[in-house]
Amino acid sequence: MIEIILDTETTGLDVKDGHRIVEIGCIELENQIPTTKKFHTYLNPERKVSQKAFEVHGYSDEFLSTQKKFKEVSEDFLNFIKNKKLIIHNSEFDIAHLNNELALIGKEKINKDNVIDTLEIARNKYPGAQISLDALCKRFRIDNSKREKHTAIIDCELLSKVYINLIDQKEPTLDFKTLEKEKNEFFYGNLSYCKKIIVPTSEEIKIHKAFLKSKIGKNFFN
Repeated sequence: MIEIILDTETTGLDVKDGHRIVEIGCIELENQIPTTKKFHTYLNPERKVSQKAFEVHGYSDEFLSTQKKFKEVSEDFLNFIKNKKLIIHNSEFDIAHLNNELALIGKEKINKDNVIDTLEIARNKYPGAQISLDALCKRFRIDNSKREKHTAIIDCELLSKVYINLIDQKEPTLDFKTLEKEKNEFFYGNLSYCKKIIVPTSEEIKIHKAFLKSKIGKNFFN
């Protein structure tokens, strides 16, 4: 099962106020285990970052003005998430911004049915408790010391660990295909190692037969 942990950072809270995405982070999971595949990009939002948003992520207008625009990375992004479940903390926020960006360039919107919201899982599992990403990291004893500012890719890394705990999958799901491969390699190897077979010469066979017939040879095997 392939899933994508996804997070965004924006210029502000509400798309109705014209706010745009400034960063997208994605990490691929296979059977709840992170693979080496990631998608990460900063974006030029073509507008100013609000003061509150800047305090959250620290991305300045000057820095963002040199980055690619969403339309330039949209195909790579859509190919990365295609036909995969999206795991998002507070998905309503991220999906609203992503669908706004897609609408602006005439692309099909992301179907919310393809999204798993870890905020909803946490709300149902721990009613009345703090369920922010930081609070869940604390609950599950996940080190979030790198999270001095909100950054999409770091938040994805933390959420991947939170998600495993939320679904009570404390240990990574066993990959039986990998185990079978490792078992075969253990027992059969790649045939690069084997015992060398030494074939005796005719002279050695003659000497051995003579030894077996001798008194010493007979006494040796009795």
